[in-house]
Amino acid sequence: MSTPSSSAPVAGPSPFTSPLPQAEQLQVGHGAHFDVVIIGSGAGGGTLARHLAPTGLKVLVLERGDWLPQEPQNWDAEAVFQQNRYVSKDPWLDKHGKTFQPGSHYFVGGATKMYGAAHFRLRQQDFEQLAHFDGTSPAWPLHYADFEPWYQKAEEMYHVHGQRGEDPTEPPCSGPYPHPPVAHEPRMQQLVDDLRAAGLHPFHAPSGVQLDEAHMAFSRCRKCNCCDGFPCLVHAKSDAEVLGIRPALSQPNVSLLTRAQVKRLITDESGRTVKAVELERDGEPLTVSGDVVVVSCGAANSARLLLLSANDRHPRGLANGSDQVGRHYMFHNSKAMVALAHEPNRTIFQKTVSINDWYLGDADFDYPMGNIQMTGKTNGTIMKGYAPLETFMMPGWSMDKIAEHALDFWISSEDLPDPNNRVTVTGSGQIQLSYTPNNLTASARLVSRLEGLLDRLYLRNHLVERQFYIANSMGIAAVGHQAGTCRFGSDPATSVLDLNCKAHEVDNLYVVDTSFMPTIGAVNPSLTAIANALRVGTHLVERLRG
Repeated sequence: MSTPSSSAPVAGPSPFTSPLPQAEQLQVGHGAHFDVVIIGSGAGGGTLARHLAPTGLKVLVLERGDWLPQEPQNWDAEAVFQQNRYVSKDPWLDKHGKTFQPGSHYFVGGATKMYGAAHFRLRQQDFEQLAHFDGTSPAWPLHYADFEPWYQKAEEMYHVHGQRGEDPTEPPCSGPYPHPPVAHEPRMQQLVDDLRAAGLHPFHAPSGVQLDEAHMAFSRCRKCNCCDGFPCLVHAKSDAEVLGIRPALSQPNVSLLTRAQVKRLITDESGRTVKAVELERDGEPLTVSGDVVVVSCGAANSARLLLLSANDRHPRGLANGSDQVGRHYMFHNSKAMVALAHEPNRTIFQKTVSINDWYLGDADFDYPMGNIQMTGKTNGTIMKGYAPLETFMMPGWSMDKIAEHALDFWISSEDLPDPNNRVTVTGSGQIQLSYTPNNLTASARLVSRLEGLLDRLYLRNHLVERQFYIANSMGIAAVGHQAGTCRFGSDPATSVLDLNCKAHEVDNLYVVDTSFMPTIGAVNPSLTAIANALRVGTHLVERLRG
């Protein structure tokens, strides 16, 4: 993660700066009715809105945040990482009742405005029951083959660049990536060559960017490496605002209300139908309704909304007769690891390399370990964000000198679903996240594999001598990969949603974000959320159009 290169425009007008769409329908009035009301505009909600837009269905998207401004601070590491300019002020409580600020981002496009645009499919084995050292990852009610066509469409919609056939754990695919892989820069190619010489199978990480390296003059992406933790000033990152909401709003049947926080869902007397969505917009109360209501607020906030919508028919929370709403919260065992070495690393776009050789285990550990990929390139300001206590006394110039020699890795192991890892709400409506880490053995083994590998490579080739590692574990405030609070399934006693992601207990209520996932695997969940939104969107069209 780095500040973009100096050749990229970071101030003043940009030829890629897009005006706000004219289709934000501010005249939506109290009591307005729609075919579909979508609450949330991220990977699930934004994708669903675009998928429904050509059908003529009358769609309203409600987003609690506003448009993220295109401004020079988008690419300012100090503003983003030290000042937390784009972190939404929405404090949660941990299991001890202690307040913490999650890394939430409430904007049009949701969490995708700040994500790394790494679009991995879950492995085929992730859909089946899988034994881990510290527990079991249960099978999904559907198989990988049921999602494969939607993965293919998701990769096309989000301009994913990659190369089939390189990843040893790659599941069957019905077609090639829609775009060629982003090329390795020299230091990354050197790393790839070293990894292959060590017997591993590094592959091009699937990246969602609007990039045409053969015709850079016509490419929106400047290869400035802002795709990890920064918003993109030129709208080149394949996020849910740029490729979901904005295209959807080009259709007259789609409307958007920003700064619209939904407070609760109201059912009819039977409790079987959501008849109204209560919200506040700029502090003013407003009620709208829809033939179908889709909740897509992110795993924690979707659970929160259902819990806050309790009524006489649903005393434990809307659609929560099973007491499963909010349970099985997952968010990956992740580490951002910086390997410091003598040889400089002048890579700009570093997120082109990934390793899955240990995803399902190895000869010495017969259990899944996880995925390794590169983060964006670290600079001194970002490194201070990684390790503020360790670097507090170090001046900025010295941190930049150190960071110039950094190789930056993102290491993820699966977080196993645990019913006691759960979201609840306080009497005031505040989220309380009770979470205890699990599957830590796999995470430690994966870190050990990477450390040992770097030692062997560098000693053998005399490229660098590893001096030390700065590793930062992602605590519960790191909510970018959250999932699992409204899992889908065939049994209403053990799941919240049916196989189409409709609530078992409410006939017109759907949840379309990572909440539906029974397990999270060890790769970024964004593409799975996008694919599932396309799958459920097709079902909704069939339902509403017959």
